[in-house]
Amino acid sequence: MSQQNYIPDDAPFTAEQRQWLNNLVSNFINDLTSGRGLDGQSAGPAVPVTILVGSQTGNSEALGKKLSKAMAKMNFNPELNDLGSYEMEKLPSEQNVLIITSTYGDGEPPDNAADFHEWILSDAAPSLEGVNFSILALGDTEYPDFCKCGIEFDTRFEQLGATRIFPRVDCDVDFDDSYDAWKKGVLDALGASAAPVAASDDFSDDGYSKKNPFPSPILKNVNLNADGSQRETHHIEFSLEGSGLEYEVGDALGVYPRNDEAIVDEILSNMNFKPTEEVPLPGGGEATLRDALISNYDIRNLNKAFIQSWQARSGSPYLRALVEGDDKAAFDDFCWGRELIDLITDHPADFEDAEEFVGSLKKLQPRLYSISSSPKAHPNEVHLTVGIVRYHSKYRDRAGVCSSFLSDRSEEVNPGVFLHSNNAFRLPENGDTPVIMVGPGTGVAPFRAFLEERKATEAKGGNWLFFGNPHESEDFLYKDELDQMASDGVLTKLSTAFSRDQKEKIYVQDRMIEAGADLWKWLNEEKAAFYVCGDASRMAKDVDAALHTIAQEHGGLSEAESVDFVKALKKEKRYCRDVY
Repeated sequence: MSQQNYIPDDAPFTAEQRQWLNNLVSNFINDLTSGRGLDGQSAGPAVPVTILVGSQTGNSEALGKKLSKAMAKMNFNPELNDLGSYEMEKLPSEQNVLIITSTYGDGEPPDNAADFHEWILSDAAPSLEGVNFSILALGDTEYPDFCKCGIEFDTRFEQLGATRIFPRVDCDVDFDDSYDAWKKGVLDALGASAAPVAASDDFSDDGYSKKNPFPSPILKNVNLNADGSQRETHHIEFSLEGSGLEYEVGDALGVYPRNDEAIVDEILSNMNFKPTEEVPLPGGGEATLRDALISNYDIRNLNKAFIQSWQARSGSPYLRALVEGDDKAAFDDFCWGRELIDLITDHPADFEDAEEFVGSLKKLQPRLYSISSSPKAHPNEVHLTVGIVRYHSKYRDRAGVCSSFLSDRSEEVNPGVFLHSNNAFRLPENGDTPVIMVGPGTGVAPFRAFLEERKATEAKGGNWLFFGNPHESEDFLYKDELDQMASDGVLTKLSTAFSRDQKEKIYVQDRMIEAGADLWKWLNEEKAAFYVCGDASRMAKDVDAALHTIAQEHGGLSEAESVDFVKALKKEKRYCRDVY
């Protein structure tokens, strides 16, 4: 049978070149029409994969999207689902399930994974025999319940009969390498090595990002608390001019801090290394030891794993007893209020050289802060509301690494910043929807942004803010701005709780209970959206409990019905939390 000619006779090629090109095109078309891939291998039917994401601040969501895009370019049929909207009854019939989830607060699941977490750990959970799975758990080793949610999912899936196709990977805050290792293992386990299309998911952003932060000039840096306050809260305005960076209200700003030079110099004075000695940096490259300790390595946070590693190089009998005792409470008590300098001075260790020393340290991580400005109100700027952490412990004055950097050591420095999207904390698309915001202390930050955005867009829905702090005269953050917004009609209601201004302490949850009838009307009749920002361990739990109480007292719901009501708010994305 004669071969069809795909290359015209008058094309600018020799006869031999035309023959070679005709053969190439013919083989390419035959591969496609016969069901083979571009490399001649049989592609077969696409492998179904269900990716489930539990995300509080957006990291898990971003990795889920990244994985889904990579798998879609291969011989897979990925389906990406938010755990909050996933139809749980489908789980036993799934073939391949990949879960990417964070843990927050006291080992709790993300808000969007709470119902799934409760269900899968309950007696109502079905058999998962025939289901293949793997878990990527995101966490922070500085917290005691590291990756607890992911660990619980992993254990429970196995108990229910599912087959683990690749071991769970637990990621610390710097998760890129761990994610890559897990992704490769999962893809190999699912047969990606035979896939016809490359497995690359290098969707690195152009321009400025977490890996390439923008050096942002600080335009304004003022303390919002009055003289005499026991608190220190800075309003800081950064310039984004020329960065190309854009954000939405509800997003966060990542800031790369610098360690206190005085502490670094004290560390170096107690070790036998030259400050000018060159050492490797966590992300590649080299710097002097002093510069590396200032800008690149964590010299503050201690945890069990680090103490164990340090003890192996130290002759300290105390540390040896601590490690051999393996008592979690004892470790937590030792680590609280201590830093690297305390180990160096009180429990010195031997290192072969400066490179080995910095190799024992973790990378200095950026800090995320809720953005307190609307880009519509402040073009080319981004504002933060930062609580400055200072305390005394173990005979030393201590301070938060990033907060003290911003307040004390950022003058004439352009801190490296990047934007962090948080799609789980967005204003309603319909501006007519009323909004209730609960944000004591620095939790007011995103709500200042919300109010500025609502004003700029001329949203018609009501805006109700619950704000609290110890003293009205000293700690009423953004008082003048909030009063002006109330005068302009932007802020419909302002409920304040200044806990130390009277004999009995009053908090935002108490003000919610007092205004329960109106709050219930906003939620139930006017279909308001409810937002909370701030402390996860106490405030957010108390606010949640108050919400259930209001549903029972003013909605006439039973305890079980109030639980269902709050769950429905979350599922409808009318109950959103930015808690930490």
